Amino acid sequence: MPGPLPDTVTLIDHPLVQHKLTLLRRKETPTGEFRRLAREISLLMAYEVTRDLPLETVTIETPLEVMQAPLLSGKKLCFVSILRAGNGLLDGMLDLVPSARVGHVGLYRDPETLVPVEYYLKLPEDIDQRLVIAVDPMLATGHSAAAAVGRIKQAGAQQISFVSLLSAPEGLRVMAEEHPDVPIFTAGIDRELDEHAYIRPGLGDAGDRLFGTK
Repeated sequence: MPGPLPDTVTLIDHPLVQHKLTLLRRKETPTGEFRRLAREISLLMAYEVTRDLPLETVTIETPLEVMQAPLLSGKKLCFVSILRAGNGLLDGMLDLVPSARVGHVGLYRDPETLVPVEYYLKLPEDIDQRLVIAVDPMLATGHSAAAAVGRIKQAGAQQISFVSLLSAPEGLRVMAEEHPDVPIFTAGIDRELDEHAYIRPGLGDAGDRLFGTK
């Protein structure tokens, strides 16, 4: 386990999350099982990420009487998938909040400059009125995640949280430095990045394992 975490980081250590993450890490876990586990973990993580959603009191009628009861207030959530691997977390979160709006940010890293390059962006028009939860399974160097969050801010988002299955200390530091106002939720914080920017011990390439590619 790394040293002290940035104040923005929440490690979700629920036993079910940790159990499923271990199954996800195994190299022999096949594509279909990997996809199912990622969906289940993201649903469980969504409970923690949405813990502080605002509520309002409304009047309803049960089969027995009228009562005052809580409902979510304000605009619906917006989940933003950082392509392509973010889609592996999106489905589980939509299982929990099926009425949420969905956005996508597509980035790739230029092989020579290593700078993230945007190739796709589609977000709700009123994103400034919504809580945005950006999802990407792996927070490695943090540069692509930071660029994606920056782009979401440019579109007008005021409240953003970031969710990843696994994080490296390097990525957590980059995100905390570039976006100190963005809470980070992760199910695991691994030892380090290797020379190819893979998280160690990690789980391999999340996109390839989700979609059966190499």
